[in-house]
Amino acid sequence: MDEATKANELPCVRGIDSCSLEVANWRKYQETLKYQFDAFYGEKSTQQDIYVGSVQPILRHLLEGQNASVLAYGPTGAGKTHTMLGSPEQPGVIPRALMDLLQLTREESAEGRPWDLSVTMSYLEIYQEKVLDLLDPASGDLAIREDCRGNILIPGLTQKPITSFSEFEQHFLPASRNRVVGATRLNQRSSRSHAVLLVKVDQRERLAPFRQREGKLYLIDLAGSEDNRRTGNQGIRLKESGAINSSLFVLGKVVDALNQGLPRIPYRDSKLTRLLQDSLGGSAHSIIIANIAPERRFYLDTVSALNFTARSKEVINRPFTNESLQPHALAPVKLSQKELLGPSEAKKAKGPEEESTQSPESTAAPASASQKLSVLQKLSNMDPAMLENLLSLDRLLGSQGSQGTPLLNTPKRERMVLIKTVEEKDLEIERLKMKQKELEAKVLAQEALDPKEKENMHLQPLPSCTGTVAKPLKKAVVMPLQLIQKQTESKIHILKRGHKRKSEPSHVSEPVEKAEDCWELQISPELLAHGRKKLLDLLNEGSARDLRSLQRIGQKKAQLIMGWRELHGPFDKVEDLEQVEGISGKQVESFLKANLLSLAADQHSGPS
Repeated sequence: MDEATKANELPCVRGIDSCSLEVANWRKYQETLKYQFDAFYGEKSTQQDIYVGSVQPILRHLLEGQNASVLAYGPTGAGKTHTMLGSPEQPGVIPRALMDLLQLTREESAEGRPWDLSVTMSYLEIYQEKVLDLLDPASGDLAIREDCRGNILIPGLTQKPITSFSEFEQHFLPASRNRVVGATRLNQRSSRSHAVLLVKVDQRERLAPFRQREGKLYLIDLAGSEDNRRTGNQGIRLKESGAINSSLFVLGKVVDALNQGLPRIPYRDSKLTRLLQDSLGGSAHSIIIANIAPERRFYLDTVSALNFTARSKEVINRPFTNESLQPHALAPVKLSQKELLGPSEAKKAKGPEEESTQSPESTAAPASASQKLSVLQKLSNMDPAMLENLLSLDRLLGSQGSQGTPLLNTPKRERMVLIKTVEEKDLEIERLKMKQKELEAKVLAQEALDPKEKENMHLQPLPSCTGTVAKPLKKAVVMPLQLIQKQTESKIHILKRGHKRKSEPSHVSEPVEKAEDCWELQISPELLAHGRKKLLDLLNEGSARDLRSLQRIGQKKAQLIMGWRELHGPFDKVEDLEQVEGISGKQVESFLKANLLSLAADQHSGPS
């Protein structure tokens, strides 16, 4: 506020303490609105107070491989650019943050420390929904993209390595002069675009396992919302004002959608919100500095800025560490072509015609489908970052003339289909092995019979008719009594014959009950107890894949069981499964009936 305004007009904003303030109504001065934030800085606060109190604590997260962002928001002329840039006498957030960050990286990357750090910077502006590179103004409008991990990036954006604050000034000061500014009635140097300074900190571990971390710092000076009746914008200034207000309106929509938990967040409705996707509801430690105008004539703009900031405070971000392994740490695990493909499979992979026509060099190239699947199966449980490094390594080997099959170039969707096919084939092979064991056991039981008794007990085949081919008759084998008793003792399931009374109508007044034969299923108590114990061990110690192998348990129920197990500990008994949210008592009873018999059968078939 200039001196004339101070003398004629009292401010409508009053600070209550270091975290709260109140705004007096411009029509009824007795009515006030109170707001509470993480910090409140009055008109006597210095740039040092704001930086040390709110911005400096988040810089340490960059060295942990996490992202951070600082946004200056508010109406036009409220001092956002002064807060972020400052002046030579009172430097703002950007120069102070870069000076401290470069000092931290020098200390952490000193000789003898485990990490080697490097810092790069990029500087851009969003002007009328166009992303312009301030370090290279001739590059034109740039596109905003999203990688496979959900990280926002801008292909073609200039990155300058910096090691000292003087190098930062050499790049930043000329680029700042490329930013679009214009004069309005409220501000002689009004920012006509949103400026974003991106500082990236890369860390590489000097010793094994050669981890790699990446932290990003976004320092954002937003253009202020404008009331064209007061600013007097016309022509190009009016068009710029429309683009600024439109992007800030979408920013408010994004904050409201995040607070309401809507399924769709409108990040893509504006270039600004698309770029701030990581800062709002993403994985960054975010700080919003709301600059407000204290004059009573700006009461509506002040209340609007404070309401937006209060809603933004409810947004929840989930920071995490961006860490991966360097490609050269994975190079020793590469297998040779002979190790991946056996000689018998190599012959099957080639047709007879191709074998005669292909040259010696080309015969080593093709590989069978089973060999591809075996390698892909090893990659199924691999970390995505490690898999990406393997892909880059495979491309590098291909560019150097390697004759190995490019198995890692398989697209992700196709790779998952192949892995699923391999799992199904493995299950089918296991079922065939079990069936083979059962058949072998039957053959051994038949060989145990006396050869003389086998000849007497086999039925003679019927004489075949002339002119027709008789089908071979099945042989009925009568087994000795001792062997039958042994097999009966080892059976799991016993069919017991009983009598069930059934009423039958008659001419007499009283019904006559008739005995009817029926069969009921019984299980040996020892095998039943063993099946329960084995089922309880699977519920307490089994992985998600082991749980899905049980009947009546799918992906969702397996996740529910593992989540309950992490919160409440192991199950005391199988019936405790009913305590898991989403699993009813009937489902538990059906689960027991379906799995106890199969687990007991597995125990019985093992020793035999």
